[in-house]
Order: sequence, then structure tokens, then C-alpha cells
Amino acid sequence: MAELVNPALGHNILCYIEESCTVPCPFDCKLSDWSSWSPCSSSCGPGVKVRSKWLKEKPYNGGRPCPKLDLKNQVYEAVPCYSECNQYSWVVEPWSPCKINSEQNSLHCGEGIQTRKVRCVSAAEDHGGETVPSALCNQAEIPEVMQKCSLYCPSECAVSDWGQWSKCPQVCDPNMMQTRTRQVLRASVNTKPCPEDTQMKPCILNQNCFQYQYNLTGWSGCQLGVNATCGHGQRRRLLSCQRSDGATVSMQLCQRLRLEKPMQTSSRCVVGCAVDCRLSAWSAWSQCSHTCGAGGQMVRGRSVVLRAAGEGRPCPEQLTQHRSCPVKPCYSWLLGPWSPCRVQGGQCGDGLQVRNLTCVVHDASVSATSKPVENALCGELPSKESVLQLPCSVPCPGDCHLTEWSEWSSCELTCINGRSFETTGRQSRSRAFIIQSPKNQESCSGQAMETRPCSGGKCYDYLWKTSLWQDNVRTVWCQRSDGINVTGGCVLRTKPAEVQHCNPECRKPFSYCTQRGVCGCERGYTEIMRSNGFLDYCMKVPGLEDKKADVKTIAGKNKPINSKMHDIFKGWSIQPFNPDGKLKMWVYGVSAGGFLIIVFLIFTSYLMCKKTKQHQSTPPQQKPLTLAYDGDIDM
Repeated sequence: MAELVNPALGHNILCYIEESCTVPCPFDCKLSDWSSWSPCSSSCGPGVKVRSKWLKEKPYNGGRPCPKLDLKNQVYEAVPCYSECNQYSWVVEPWSPCKINSEQNSLHCGEGIQTRKVRCVSAAEDHGGETVPSALCNQAEIPEVMQKCSLYCPSECAVSDWGQWSKCPQVCDPNMMQTRTRQVLRASVNTKPCPEDTQMKPCILNQNCFQYQYNLTGWSGCQLGVNATCGHGQRRRLLSCQRSDGATVSMQLCQRLRLEKPMQTSSRCVVGCAVDCRLSAWSAWSQCSHTCGAGGQMVRGRSVVLRAAGEGRPCPEQLTQHRSCPVKPCYSWLLGPWSPCRVQGGQCGDGLQVRNLTCVVHDASVSATSKPVENALCGELPSKESVLQLPCSVPCPGDCHLTEWSEWSSCELTCINGRSFETTGRQSRSRAFIIQSPKNQESCSGQAMETRPCSGGKCYDYLWKTSLWQDNVRTVWCQRSDGINVTGGCVLRTKPAEVQHCNPECRKPFSYCTQRGVCGCERGYTEIMRSNGFLDYCMKVPGLEDKKADVKTIAGKNKPINSKMHDIFKGWSIQPFNPDGKLKMWVYGVSAGGFLIIVFLIFTSYLMCKKTKQHQSTPPQQKPLTLAYDGDIDM
């Protein structure tokens, strides 16, 4: 925005500055063309063939989305296909002559081994008999390439090769037998009998006896025309001949049995076309939300005419647009603050409060600065008597006045353990007395608090909260269960102490009340405790000088400057009693040590005295001692 000055009005006008902008256009997802179809996945019976597209460019700015892609950013289309089971078959060459190990058999007769070659060939008309990779033929039906054989010796019975097994019935029955035979070509010269010429085995389901039925694959996806991307199409399912052991076999086996074929193998289908979202045109801009000032908005919108469908371009999120309005100056009357109560012709009594009314211009914002302008721009003046003047009074000596009522408190119920047994709550409000002389307080009359019933009250709990102790003093307050600190509500008889006192009081010289609520001694003195754990007196520690700088006088009592350090080293002082009144362990140790020292001294003295007597030999001859009494009573 730019500011222009209107010389006629003498104030600024805000105007527009417009700039060009660009709205990015949407770009749709782009995929490559379809690849060629892959070969059919099955060499016998139904399978699938696949083609693919890959991502060339991702959509952006709300363009048409891509179909579901795989990890390689490709999308696939699969259609069913069918491969004839007899287009590849195993071809065997004749068995080789029976080979006998001549090193161990000089007659060159007996059992041996013969081999043959097996290959997979194509049965197609244009490639008939051409050898193809063995993987294209059914690996479960690969013929034997080696078998045992016999060369009969001249004197032995000679038999032909085994014939083909007879066929089992269509309904497999273990009681029915499958047989094969061979013929005797030459009888035995000796008495050794000829080998068996007949073999039999039961017809067991899925071993040498099979049943067949038609099988349908699942429906394919909807297949459209060559260049079509949506619309009507056709879906198919393929028919195959399945053996009772689950193997897919040639359709000719089911056709020979004249089995009933399923009817429906194709049906019509529809692929929904991608529908882009369609929007209406933008509506006209609305009126400005503000009649004047900054911050006004104009709005225009558009609606969804047709929702997106399939892989169509989605609808944009923004269906409305906003723009700022041209700013117009706001003119309004501004009321000044009320003056103090003025009493005409006296110091107290009834008077008037007045305030000024000014026409100002502003832009209606929160931080707007108002500038005075001509009153004619603000229009009609409000009533001066009701707006600019207000009756008031100044209390005279001896008079009593009340303040205005406070706001009503929140609705509260009477609760016991968080439960209320009443449906109606209470609200309260209060006001204060204003008196000029304390001696006139009793002359004030009027209600200082009132209550009223209310509905929708809540139950609150009230708990005393305390701060940490600091110099034996802490703060105590009442807190409501919603976290609001209140005055009243908590039970006074459970209020914690705000000042910590020692009981009994610390009246001994050089003692003070510690943070733990017990009496201790100042720095340089050690506590001498009584048997009940209380302080008896403070004894000066020898060797420490009493420095006044180490002691700070607080409230008439001497207390260490650093009481915490004092409490730490206080435990090192000589205290014979524990706080529970019992003697400490070191007292017992000192007493026992003292007792041992006394015993040692007595025992040492005894030994010294005894040794002295032993060293004294026969005493020397002494002259007789004559005692004379002189009559003195002191004798």
C-alpha cells in the first residue's frame, strides 16, 4: 500500500498498489505407449500374456494422477491365452542293443542295460518335427532313457518284451486290474522254468487311472478395443481339460469322453472413463467486510459442477479467493478519561465527573494511532449530558461510602469427596467500605458480601500449597482443583505453618533454630546434648578464635552467616547422645579404652612395687631407737 495526503482533510489516505502474478497450470501424468505382448506363460492349457507401460512424467499442480504403479514405476495389462497341449511332445529313438558286462561274463549272456535318446519336438504345421528346448515339453511325462535288458543263454528260456498295459475303466476301481503280457520264444533245455509271462496291477486313482473334467479360469480384466481407453469391452475366461491329479492335459481327452462344456466363457463389461473435475466461473467480488479502515476483505468463489471420476483431474482445494479492500479512513468520536470528582463550592458532597469528546481519524487496526480532525467529519454528536458528565460524590468526614460490587464469582456446589448432593449452586460478590477516618468504621452500614443461587455449578477441591523453607519461613496459599489460587475455601485448622519454630525454644547461649527444626550451635561451638536428644548447652571448641566476622546477628539472635555449611560440619562435633537419647558408639569405645588404661596403670604400679621389694636384701643393723616423751600432746 501507499500513503497519499489529502490536503482538503489534512490526513493520509491509504491506496492500492497492484502487481501481476502467475497461477501455475496443472500437468497430467504421462506414460509411455504399450509394449508388445509377452509369450503365453503356459505351454499347455490356459495362461496369461502381459504388456506394460512405464512412467515418463509425474503429475504436479493438481494434474491428472497416474494409475497404480509398481516398484519399477510400471503399469501392466494381462490377458488370458491358451496353448495347445500337444504342440510339443516327446519323441524317442529305438533302444540300443543290450550291453552285457563281458569282463565278468565269458558267455556274453544274462542281464544288461540298454539306452535310448529322448527329445522334445514341435507339432506345429510349419515347424513339424523340429527339435525345441526340453523345457517346452511336459517334464512329468518324460520317457525313460535307460532300462534293464536280458540276453538269454543257449540253454535258457527266451521270452519277448512286455506288451502295452491294458486300459483301466473310466471309473477307477481298485478291484479292476490292469494287465500286460509277453510270449515264450524258446523253451528251456534244462529244468529251469521260464519267467512269468503276465503281470497285473490294480487300477488306483491318480496312479495308473485318471478321470477328466473341464475347468474354467477366472474372469480376465475388461478388454477394450485397440485404441480405446474407456467404454464398453469384453472379459473372458478360458476352458481347459484338467486331470484328476490337477494336471492340465490336451482338450482331446475331454472331447473323447464327450463331457458337458460350460456355457458362458465371455461377457460384456464397462471401463469407466476418466472425468475431469469441472468448476463454475468465479462469482463477482463481495462487498468489503469493513466499511472503513484497514483489514477489510472481499471474497469471491466458485463451485464444483462435476466431480472427478476414475483417473480424472481432481478438483482443486481452493474454491474461494480473498483480497484486501481499498482502505477508507475511519472517523469516530473518542471519549477521554473521567476527571476527578469536582464539588462546586465545597470540599465534599455531590459533584460531577466530566470527560472530553474528540473527533479522530484512524484505520481501525489494533495499533492504530488516532489523529484529531474537524468535528463535522464524525457526524452527529452524542448526548453530552449522558456521555460527558457523570454524578459523583466525595465523602465528608464521618460519612461512609461503599465501592461498586465486584463481578459475580463462578457457580460452585457444596461437595463431599468430589460429589455434590445438590442441584443448585451459589455465586458471590463483594464490595469494600470507604471511610475517611478509622474511628467511623462502626458507623458504616450495608452489606459487604451477597450470594445468589445459580445452575450448572462444578465441584472443586481445595488444598493448601507451600513453598520451600527459607530461613525458617515459607509461603502458604490455597489452590483450587482447577489450578487457580484462591482466598478462602481451604480448611483453616489444617493450614500448614508459615514460620518454623523450635520446640522448646533455643534459649541457650550461642544457640539458634536450624532448618531441621532443632536447636543447634553457632560456628565455633559444639552441641552438648541431653539424654532426651535436646540441646543442653553450647561448648566452645578449643583452638578456634571467636571472630565477629563469622557471626551475623539476626532478630536479636546470633546466627552463622553460612548456616548450611555449619549444618554440614556440625555432625563432627562431640555429641555423646543421639537424637533418640541413646549414647553413641564412640562413648562406649572411649569408656572401654579409659578403663583399659586404668587397669594397665594399676598393673604396672603393682609390678614395679613388687620388683623393688625383691631387690631389698637383709636390712643393715641399726641401733636401738629410744623414744623419749616430753609431755607434748602432739606426740
